[in-house]
Order: sequence, then structure tokens, then C-alpha cells
Amino acid sequence: MRLGPLSIMLLAFGLAACGGADEVTEAPGPARDAVSAPATDAVVEGPERRILAFGDSLFAGYGLEEQQGYPEQLEAGLRERGINARVVDAGVSGDTSAAGRQRLAFTLDAQATTPDLVILELGGNDMLRGIQPEQTRANFAAMLDELRTRGIPVLVMGMRSPPNYGSEYQQQFDSLYGELAEQYDAALVPFWLDSIYEDRSMFLPDRIHPTAAGIAALVDDTVDDVEAALPPAS
Repeated sequence: MRLGPLSIMLLAFGLAACGGADEVTEAPGPARDAVSAPATDAVVEGPERRILAFGDSLFAGYGLEEQQGYPEQLEAGLRERGINARVVDAGVSGDTSAAGRQRLAFTLDAQATTPDLVILELGGNDMLRGIQPEQTRANFAAMLDELRTRGIPVLVMGMRSPPNYGSEYQQQFDSLYGELAEQYDAALVPFWLDSIYEDRSMFLPDRIHPTAAGIAALVDDTVDDVEAALPPAS
């Protein structure tokens, strides 16, 4: 789906993705295990697969009930497929890529076991604050270096810039996700809000954060990518 100028402008001012009304960054706390949605009749087999969902308010579930956030609904979606998934919610509202870079090692060290996969979702707040793409790129590279050093596979959730910062900014921001994913051999979802960004009904009244239904649509759109990014069970 192609981003039209009006829609992407709404994205710029609406998807404070990341912060908006909750722009004040929360103090990093311990990541929490996702609370699964009501159990289904699916048969869950195999070893437990630990996934760390590391990001901003789009992962933290701003404005939603505890079981309605992306990590929680993703865990339920994977378990419906029979995958013994445990998704750890490590989203912090308002985080920039710099803030994520500062807390990544601490968050990884705090896990009882090394994650089988890290889903890296940041950058929206960088864009909204006008942080230069080279700084965002450097922060992502540092996080990907940390994860590569630890031998942890990564799925990068890409974002898109609006045109109001200029074509040069837009090109540099939009390209950093794909280029870094290729450089670090990471899996990539090029624009992970693609399935809902034009549908206002999928967002809370602040037009910033997805509703529970919006999150469900995002899970439906990305669960295949998450499953494919998981390494084979040992």
C-alpha cells in the first residue's frame, strides 16, 4: 500500500507512535511476561520460545488493558498456531532509539533466559522530534551490534517518515531500517503499521495509539513474520 501525502501527514502528527500524550519517558522497569489472551483449543507443543518485544508505547500498550497490547496478543496468536511462545513486554512509552540503546543491555541481562528472538521497534519518537536519521541509524547499529554479539536473532519493525521534513530526511529515515536489517542479517517488516494507518477506527481518540482491534490487525499482519524469524527450536 502506498503512502499518500495526506495520510502520511496524519501519520506524522497522529502517530506519536510512540509518545504523544505519554511523551514523558517512563523509568525503565523490569520487562514483564505477556499475559495471554483467553486460552483456545490449540495444542501447544515443543520447547518454550522466548521473544523479547523491545520498543516504545506501541509495544507498551498505551491506553489498553493488560491483555490487549501487541506483545500479549502476539503471544496468544503464536500459541493458537501451536507454538509454545512466551512474549516478554519490554516497551517503554516515549522511548527514542537513544533511550532504547541505553537500556537494551540491562534489559537483556535481566532476562532469566536468553531470548530466542528480539523484536526491535523504535524510531517513531526520533522522527517526531526531528532527530537526524544518522543519529537514529547509529543507535540502531549499536543495538544490533549488542544483539549480534549475544547471538540473538532480530526482527526489525520499520517505520516511515512524513514528507514535511523534506525529501532528504524522508529518504534517509525510511532507508535505514532496510539497510541495517540487510547489514546485520536481521529479519524486517518494512512498515509494520501498514495494515491500519489509513483507518482512523483502528486508533484511540488521540489518533496516536492503536485500539485493541488495531493491535489485533497488526498481529494478524505480522505474526507470519515473527514465526519466520524464530530460529529452529533446539
